[in-house]
Amino acid sequence: MPKLLVINIAALSTQLIDQYPESAVYIKKTLPRTGTFQELQPSFPAVTCSTQATLTTGREPADHGIVGNGFFDRDFLKTRFWEQSDKLCQSPRIWDVLKSKKPDLKTAILFWQNSIGSNNDIILTPAPIHKHHGGMIQDCYSQPADLYPKLKNRLGAFDLKWYWGPFTSLKSSTWIADATRAVMDEHAPDLVLTYLPHLDYNQQRWGPSDPRMKQELKAIDDLIASLAGDALKKGYQVIALSDYTMTDVKQAVMINQVLKKNEFLKVRTVDGREYLDFNTSRVFAVVDHQIAHVYCQPNVPVAEIKKLLAGINGIEKVLDRPIDHPRAGELIAVSESDHWCAYPWWTDPAQAPDYARHVDIHNKPGYDPLELFFDWWHLGTSLDTSKIKGSHGRISKTSHPIFSSSFQIPRQTNNVRNTDIFNIIKNL
Repeated sequence: MPKLLVINIAALSTQLIDQYPESAVYIKKTLPRTGTFQELQPSFPAVTCSTQATLTTGREPADHGIVGNGFFDRDFLKTRFWEQSDKLCQSPRIWDVLKSKKPDLKTAILFWQNSIGSNNDIILTPAPIHKHHGGMIQDCYSQPADLYPKLKNRLGAFDLKWYWGPFTSLKSSTWIADATRAVMDEHAPDLVLTYLPHLDYNQQRWGPSDPRMKQELKAIDDLIASLAGDALKKGYQVIALSDYTMTDVKQAVMINQVLKKNEFLKVRTVDGREYLDFNTSRVFAVVDHQIAHVYCQPNVPVAEIKKLLAGINGIEKVLDRPIDHPRAGELIAVSESDHWCAYPWWTDPAQAPDYARHVDIHNKPGYDPLELFFDWWHLGTSLDTSKIKGSHGRISKTSHPIFSSSFQIPRQTNNVRNTDIFNIIKNL
């Protein structure tokens, strides 16, 4: 039985490769020389957690329940972003299905979302400890428990500032690639899933059309060449694929400001700062890049809200429950390709909640790409939405994720969708 390494490369697109083919020689030509390179059809929404759940289950978000990078928990009246638990995924995962057929199969998952508690022999993912009086203890969760301490001795600590925030860089992907190599050396899993995030960061900062992306693409191509090359020498087959693609954006859509102005969204004012009141708000949006789950109380005329949102500049369409799952919003707003959805409801920066100027991925009721920028004047995260130049989440008509493999796939899957990856892995 062949072993398999699956590399999820964040935000790698056919458009980027076509623009700079000399920077992606390994991904497009060398790796698939005896295999396959083609477009990968994404599922909606095209965001990290939803896509990774689809890749590992073969099912759409309406089935597996990972409706975005976050969702509104109606029981707790809280948003839940970047949760790590595998139990949130409600469809069988590829490792569960494989192990049911072959219990001694060894599997490993590194830095994929919703992996803690999964039925993998090896798990590695960031898990910092937030200290009571502020600050953070950097750490990673690992299974077995001594895996991260051993990697730390071998590679040095994984620094979270490389992974998210103003100092994100290629160092994050390099460390993860080295850790993946170490896991294959030490444990030789039959199936390894790993994640390289670096290509995403500067596309959000600069936009995918920025000429500086040529060097960023070359850096990730070189890293994959090294990691995949080592894996092939160890007898692994390799799949390199991406989860979503970026589009250039010029402006943010402030859905919650519109809802507040029309008295659907309510706030609590504490020490002069406005905090979203989930209890009294009749409607609010939980934004996620270029989409927004819009949650409506039962007594709200949804058709009226849909009409209101559809009239906002920068919104392309508003969909009625396109994801039929209790975690999803009653509506999902999708931005135009050159816009993205921001979470603020305030208009005066002095009224912004305390967490707005901090890297705080769990408390903000929406994804905040401005955490990539530091405002030196205010000594915190920037609030200037014009800084964001690239985003994703909608299904692009001009650019697609990629699928590259060291082996041929069945002819009937020539038009590969990300729901097909589950069976490609299972059949191999």
